[in-house]
Amino acid sequence: QVQLVESGGGLVQAGGSLRLSCAASGRTFRTYAMGWFRQAPGKEREFLIAIRWGVGSTYSAEAVKGRYTISRDNAKNTVYLQMNSLKPEDTAIYFCALATKVALRLEARSTYDYWGQGTQVTVSS
Repeated sequence: QVQLVESGGGLVQAGGSLRLSCAASGRTFRTYAMGWFRQAPGKEREFLIAIRWGVGSTYSAEAVKGRYTISRDNAKNTVYLQMNSLKPEDTAIYFCALATKVALRLEARSTYDYWGQGTQVTVSS
């Protein structure tokens, strides 16, 4: 089993920045990739960005390219989401997720086996 705990959410003004963390514990040696998703009220959970744990390659959704970056700290089993130039429409609950099997579609929710509980990000105008 793997446990994921997100942190770093909060309230920020439009144009500001925020960094989220997601710490993984448990059987993390099976990690293939980790990703970030978000879900706004009344909307489906959407993919944001992901990183393949071994090689460090990243993949992001068009909506956040240039504003969001993902990084990892292997020693701490932690992945980070740096969000810049935040907009009110970025307001959502942000989730991290972990995949244990090789997958081509990092943007698919079905790729991920474990999910964190989510952290709220609110961007005020």
